[in-house]
Formats: sequence, structure tokens, C-alpha cells
Amino acid sequence: MSSVSRRNFVPGAAGAFTLVPRHVLGGTGYQAPSDKLNIAGVGVGAMGGGYLRNCESENIVALADVDDEFAAKTFQRYPNAKTYRDFRRMLEKEKSIDAVVIGTPDHTHAVVAMAAIGLGKHVYCAKPMTRTIYEARTVAKAAREARVATQMSVQSCASDPACSTAEWVQSGAIGAVREVHVWSDRPIWPQAVLRPADTADVPSSLDWDLWLGPAAARPYHPAYHPFVWRGWWDFGTGAIGDMGCHTLHVIFRALKLAHPIKVHATAARLMRIEAGPAATRLTRKTRVQATPETLPAASIITWDFAARGDLPPVRVTWYDGGLKPPRPSGMEPAEKLGEDGILFLGDRGVILSGFTGGPKLVPNSKNAGFTPPPKTMPRSAGHYMEWINACKGGPPANCNFEFGSLLTEVALLGNLAVRMERELYWSPEDLRITNDAEANQFINPPYRSGWSL
Repeated sequence: MSSVSRRNFVPGAAGAFTLVPRHVLGGTGYQAPSDKLNIAGVGVGAMGGGYLRNCESENIVALADVDDEFAAKTFQRYPNAKTYRDFRRMLEKEKSIDAVVIGTPDHTHAVVAMAAIGLGKHVYCAKPMTRTIYEARTVAKAAREARVATQMSVQSCASDPACSTAEWVQSGAIGAVREVHVWSDRPIWPQAVLRPADTADVPSSLDWDLWLGPAAARPYHPAYHPFVWRGWWDFGTGAIGDMGCHTLHVIFRALKLAHPIKVHATAARLMRIEAGPAATRLTRKTRVQATPETLPAASIITWDFAARGDLPPVRVTWYDGGLKPPRPSGMEPAEKLGEDGILFLGDRGVILSGFTGGPKLVPNSKNAGFTPPPKTMPRSAGHYMEWINACKGGPPANCNFEFGSLLTEVALLGNLAVRMERELYWSPEDLRITNDAEANQFINPPYRSGWSL
């Protein structure tokens, strides 16, 4: 990208040129073509296409997707963009790219991001940043060293509800917070299922080997692509990976959290198989079968955080698969927890918030006489515009990879506890579990031959 702010003046024989302000030439709000980013998209058939639509103030110059049919609508929306199947070839051929938007499944976030960062490209990436803890730490370090602008797709990160929640908590409205509960309506895709026993032909529109990327080889099946990959350990990160970053950021900012000291989880690991087609309830004859390749149908994850300065230790508990925390004492019968939300339990009260709404005091009757604290936190100019401005030399975006990697690591640490279903002690400096050697194999699992960071 070449922009006015990055050009150098070269004095001519007759002296220096005079810079005429852009608004004089083009009118108020005018943006010169040279000030626009050249953006490429990788994985544009679903969410990736949505990300690009929010970046249309810039030039969408190239698109890569392993499935021509799935990505067809996005390809058609940007007829002037060059299209590719392999993102590596796109990055090799399209030298004008300034920034890359990643909307692929979780298991390929890291390899695409590292390829782009290695070429000095700015990166916008779907959440969670990566599928593994090691990948998150590695990608964040690479972005920091390359000094590229980054953003993870947590659209509410600097929203008014998120900032207001932090302001209410930090103002002491409910006293010291020692306990937080957060829940989600996910998963809305299959989990606790077995690998398909049947086979299916690979669609002609799909490069299945490229879709697999660094994951271990397996035959194609529509049980994996599209969208339903989220429930498989090799490809996705389940409910906490999909929605955890959308809510954890509210808690982390409000309570000034960093890495937890320990984590544990319980999970519904078994798939129920009825004894016969007419069976409608679990009986002693019902068979159950473990489903090690997919995440569980439901889980509860608890992280413990140490004291931070004057702030006391705090326990954060996550619920998914239809599970929710107990209703707070005093909550009025008509009040509902909702399909997703956050409860901050303080010494002097309770705040109910969410990643798109809130905050409010519990019970609701307390809100009538409550004066909210001043709005001291800066609000966002727009999630996507934050990143675009950062790419052009502005301040870092609110969910840049420094913050995004922390959220991702903590969410994935929860998944590690789900796998092991026992208490794990975490050393973030060493990137290892200190009390469980078996658990450490999942921090940096091997890639398939031919793939690396």
C-alpha cells in the first residue's frame, strides 16, 4: 500500500513540491485510490465472505477458497478479484496484497496467518485465532515481530455493552468480584458423534486434500464440511472456541485478567444409542459409546485466576450444551438468564451482561435507582474500521493478536481440560501443564507431512 502518509517528497530542480490537502482535490470525505488497502480473502464461502463485505471501503483484489461452489457467491460479488484454490499460490502471485482476511476452519487459521505475516501482510482472522495453544502463541509472536496490524473477529470487543460492563464492575457497583459465570447456546452443530462409517465421493468443486491442510488425512464426508467441522477435534474447537472469545473478553477487560493458574472441566462424553427404534428413554439395556474424535455434547469449564494487585482471586465458569449456572439469589421470577450471558457475582450484588447486551443489576428492581458510572473507556469506531485504520498506521485494533491470543489460549486451555477431565495447573511462561504430562501432547500436536508454521 502506498498512501500520502507514507510518501516521501523529492525536491526537484526548481525546489520542493507543495502538498495540496486531499479534501481540496476530492472534496470532504474523499479517499484517494492510493489510500485504499488491497485486501485478499482466504476461506470466503461463509463467515469469510461476511468479513469482506465489512471491508468494502477498500479494494478486494484476490480470493482463495478450496471449494469453488461454496465460495461462488463471494466470487461473484467481487468479479474483478483474482480467484485461487490454494492461498499459498495466491500470496505468491499477487504481489500487491496489503492485508489478508481469514475465514477458514479453525485448523487452518495458523498456517494461513503465518504465511501472510511472513510476507508482511496485515491480518484479520476468525475466532478463535488458532486451533492449538502453541499456534496462538506462535502467531502472536510473529505478528508482533513483523509489526503488522491484526484483529480477531470479536465484533463486540469495544462495543458499548462490553465497555459499560467493565465500567460498572470497576466502579465497585457490586463490590469485589470473586466469581463469574458465562454460558452459551452452542453447540448448534453435531458433537458427541462417531466418525462416519460410510464413504462419500469428493465433490468436484472441492480440493479435499487442501481443505485438510495440516490435519491428519481422512476420507471426505459431508459430516465435516461445511460448518459441521466445528465439533471435530482435528478441525474445530467446539462451543468454547466458537463463542468463548465473544464473552471472555468482557470478563478479562472488566477484571483485568491474564492467564489462569489452573483449570478443570466436566463433560458429557458419551453418545446414547437406544436399544431399539421404539425406545424413548434411557434404560438399563441402552448401550453407550465413547466418541473420542468429537467434542462432548455439553461441558462445564472452570478457570481459577490469582489476585491482581488489589483485586481478589476470581473463578470463571463456562457452560455450554444447554447447561446454565444457578439463578442468582434474589433474581425475580420473571427475569430470564437468556440463551447466553455473563453473571458477575460481587460482594455487594450481581451484574448480568452479555456479549451483545447489558449490563444490568440483578434483581432488575435495583436498576431504577442506580446511576451508571461515567463512560471512561473509548468506544469503537467500528470493529472492521479499527483494523483498517490500524493497517494504515493508526492505533492497534481492540482485539489485536496480543489480546486475541490470550483469549484464544485460555479458551483452548479449557478444551484441554475437557479432553482430560481433570484439574490442570498451567504455566504460561513455559507453555505447559505442570501436573499432567499426558495433557501436554495437545498443546502442540504434530502437523501432517508437508505442513508447518
